[in-house]
Amino acid sequence: MPDMWNDLLACLDLKPVVGIDNIALEGGNQTLPYHRVFGGQVLGQLMVAAHLAFPDKTVKSLHTAFPREGRSDTPIRYHVNILHEGRSFATASLLACQGEQVIATAVASLHVPEEGSERQSLPEVGPVLGPEHRVELPLLPWEARAVDDLDSTEVAAPDFTLWMRTPPVEPELGAALAAYATDLTLIGTALRAEEGISHTGNGTDFLSAVTTHTLWFHRPVRSDVWQVLRQHSPILAGGRIFGRGDILTEDGQLVASYAQEAMFRLRS
Repeated sequence: MPDMWNDLLACLDLKPVVGIDNIALEGGNQTLPYHRVFGGQVLGQLMVAAHLAFPDKTVKSLHTAFPREGRSDTPIRYHVNILHEGRSFATASLLACQGEQVIATAVASLHVPEEGSERQSLPEVGPVLGPEHRVELPLLPWEARAVDDLDSTEVAAPDFTLWMRTPPVEPELGAALAAYATDLTLIGTALRAEEGISHTGNGTDFLSAVTTHTLWFHRPVRSDVWQVLRQHSPILAGGRIFGRGDILTEDGQLVASYAQEAMFRLRS
C-alpha cells in the first residue's frame, strides 16, 4: 500500500484530456482495501477541476449528488461545462464519469475574492486539543484530535468536534483537502444518537451511502494549520440521515460550512 498522504495528493493532480470539446480532466483513485471510490476523494477532485476551469476565481460553493458508487480500478474523468463566466462570478456544471457511468454530478459557483464588511456569530472554538487526544481515523492521512470516540456504541448527543492539520501543502489545495475531510464523519456523528451501533457497522448492522453533499467557502482555507470541524446531525428520518458542520481556524474564523444527506437502512 502506498503512502496514503502522497497517494491522495497524486489523485488531486488532475490531468487535461486532449481531443475533447469541453473542458475535461482525469484523475486516479486512492489505493484502498476495497473496490469503492471514497466520496471525499471525488469532492476534492471536483474542487480542483472547478478551480482549473477558472484559475482567477475561488470556489464559493459546491453542490454534489452521488447517483452511484465509483470503482477504484477505473480513473475518473471530469467534464466541466461553463454556464456563466463574468468578471466577479462564474458557474459551472461538472460530471464525474467512469466510461458511460456518471458517478457524481455537481454545480460549482466561483467568485473573485474581494474586500467587504465582515461579521460572524458563533461560539468560540477554545484551545487546540493536546496530543493525548490524538485519534486515527480511516482515510484521514494527517494529524487529528478528538475527545469523543466515533467507534463507541453508547448513546450520546449527535455532535462531533474534530481538530486536524495536514502536512505542509500548497495553499491552493487547502479547500480541496478540507472538502475531502468533510465526507468522513457526518454519518458517524448522526449515529452517536442510536443505541448499539456506530459508523463501523456499515454493511453489517446497517447500509448507508452518501447521496448529496454541499460545501460553502466563506474565507480562504489553509489545511496545514490547525482547524476544527464542528458537526451536528439534527435528524434521521425517512430512511435518510442529515448532518451539517462548520470549519473554523484556531483563532475562531469561520472558513467553510457543509451539509450532507445519506441513505440509512437498518439490517434486519
